Formats: sequence, C-alpha cells, structure tokens
Amino acid sequence: MGYLLGIDGGGTRTTACLADPRLSILSRVQAGPSNPIKVGVASAQRELARAYGLALREAHVQPGNLDAVCAGLAGGDSAPVRKRMLTWLRKSIPARAHLLTTDAAITLAAALGESTGIIVIAGTGSIAYGRDQHGRVLRVGGWGSLFDDAGSGYDMGRKAVACALHAYDGRGKPTRLADSICRELGLGRITEIVAKPLTSRNIAALFPLVQAEARAGDAVARRLCREAAGDLAEMASALIKQFRWRHRSIQVICSGGVFQSSPMIRRVFTQRVHDAAPMARVSLLRREPVEGALLLASKLGQS
Repeated sequence: MGYLLGIDGGGTRTTACLADPRLSILSRVQAGPSNPIKVGVASAQRELARAYGLALREAHVQPGNLDAVCAGLAGGDSAPVRKRMLTWLRKSIPARAHLLTTDAAITLAAALGESTGIIVIAGTGSIAYGRDQHGRVLRVGGWGSLFDDAGSGYDMGRKAVACALHAYDGRGKPTRLADSICRELGLGRITEIVAKPLTSRNIAALFPLVQAEARAGDAVARRLCREAAGDLAEMASALIKQFRWRHRSIQVICSGGVFQSSPMIRRVFTQRVHDAAPMARVSLLRREPVEGALLLASKLGQS
C-alpha cells in the first residue's frame, strides 16, 4: 500500500498528515517553522524531517512506503530556495513522486478544490491567490516581511511596537499596547525593546495583544485591526479587478490565524470586499491547508 504525505510549512509551525490512498488521515503531527526564507534552509529542512519522522511513527508506518509527498511551504516559490528544497525533499523523504509548492497553493486546494475563487491568507505573513474558470492562477502580495506581508501577524506586531514607541515619545496617541508588550516580553519600559533580539516569529506573536486590546476598547489597537482588514481586502480586490469579477458571485475564503481569531478583522474585511464585489461570498476556511497538500499528493499518486 502506498501512503500519502501532506505538509504545510509556515513561519510559525509545520503540520504534516499521513493518509492512506483513500485520504483517510492516519496521523497528524506538528513541528517548528519551516519557511526557508525566514528561518533558513537548514532549519526548515530539520523541521520538515522531524515532521516526517513523527508522522510515520504515529501511524506505525515504515519509511519507504510513501507513494507521494506534497509539501506546501511559505516562501517555497523563491526559485533558488525551491531548487535546493526540492532536491533535499527527494533525497530525504523517499517516495515515488514529490511536489514542492507554496502554502498558498495547498490552501487554494483545501478551500476550493478545482473551483474558481479567491483565498486570502493572513498568518505570520500574508498573501492572496485566485483561480478562474480557465485554471489561470494569479497572486497578490506575499512579498516578505521586509517589503510586504500587509495585514499579517508580523505586520500588526511591528506596527503595535511602533505605536507604543510613538506614544512614549508623544508623537502618537496613548495606548495600552505599551504595557501589554512590556508584560509579554518582560520589559521595564517599551524603549528596551529596541535592544531585544526579536525574530519575525516573535514579532508576529504580538498580534494577540493587539486583538485583546482592541476588544478592550483601545483606540490604537482597534485602528490597527481596521487597517489590517483593509490591507487584506485590498489584496482580494486586486484579484477581483484582474479577473473582472466585480459582478460575479465568487467565493472569497479567509485562512490563517489573523482571520481565525479576530471577528473585527473578518467583519471589516467582508465589508471592504463587498465594496469591490457586492455579490462575493466571504467565509472562513473549513479545511486545514494540510488537507489541500494531501489532495495534491493524491493527484501525484494517480499520475
């Protein structure tokens, strides 16, 4: 029997599922982040290998029995990185067929199957993908934390720190975000953050503080949530415009921790998307992205 392995590798964690040919899931495990752009190729490979080993052990399956592997990695569409990662994947995870793609591609498969529509992912990073009735796939955003990732957990965490520092300086409105960040990071005062070695993952982990303060009524935190929703809706709107879907009843699927945990962001996002396409049907992703990786792996196994 040939088994299928699906992997969802993001900037926060890696999820792997082992399934039989009928897509019945035999094991579901997690490891650390495996976005090669953000954590480095060696670290990404180490976490992917760990997830692979855990998935086989939990399902009591021996190595060498895989029919197909699909790994969807954030940052997996960078050409030089993709070549190195695919070479490593073929060598380190033996299977008859391998597919290395992006986290957006497996989320698209999980959300829409082969249907038309748009997905917007907002986790540590952010990106939007769309597919039309001809199978054409377009993307917007996802150009990394240095230049983009608008509306992501990282973006909101970074802006929260900036707003707290501006409030300290008297350049910005008062906000409870400074106290929240100091408690979270063990700081005496917010200015100490500039000397603290924070990774992108650490900064993205500040997003729940923004959400909590927004719920508590902090005006600055609420503004950051509205801005994030607008940035994410802008990505969906760009795809709507490119596909000429303004007057279509299209699916717009939201995925990632930012959408999952913030009703405010979902609400404002939906309003802004409806400005671009009044008949759009906005909803949360009902399946895990890793299930999309399994779907793509099953197609590999059939080819």
